[in-house]
Amino acid sequence: MRISFLPLFLVALPLLEIAGLVIVGRQVGALATVGLVLASSIAGSLLLRHQGFGVMARVRAEMDAGRDPSRQLAHGAMMVLAAILLIIPGFITDILAILLLLPPVRDLAWRTLKGRIVLATDFSAGGFRARQRGKTIDLDDGDYSRADDYSRGPDHNSPWRRLKDE
Repeated sequence: MRISFLPLFLVALPLLEIAGLVIVGRQVGALATVGLVLASSIAGSLLLRHQGFGVMARVRAEMDAGRDPSRQLAHGAMMVLAAILLIIPGFITDILAILLLLPPVRDLAWRTLKGRIVLATDFSAGGFRARQRGKTIDLDDGDYSRADDYSRGPDHNSPWRRLKDE
């Protein structure tokens, strides 16, 4: 049986953050602690604003060049997560955010997680193409209705019947 520690971590995180704020407040003073928390929140807000536009530009550039944009997208998502962690008051989340800002840590996280991510694209033959999903059935207005008119029986000319019989 696999046990997830994420719920326990989410419950313990606020308590750990409060303890961290008390310890830092004792060392540097209450006013300096509040200043540090405000400074990290402002930095996180600025980073979030900057990364929101930058990620999409980098992903589009990768796609235009015919390369797989998943690494850039993952790095951008981790940067946005780092910005959100900076906005959350506390020093533990700030430490996690600073770690996510380091490119080697993001590369390590990407190498660890990329095997768990399923791509819905095909980058073979040197280009970016949407994955083909099989037959597409194009229905006319009369081929389908939501009315409860089942008394006339099934329509034997329906594209759904033709696909099933093929």
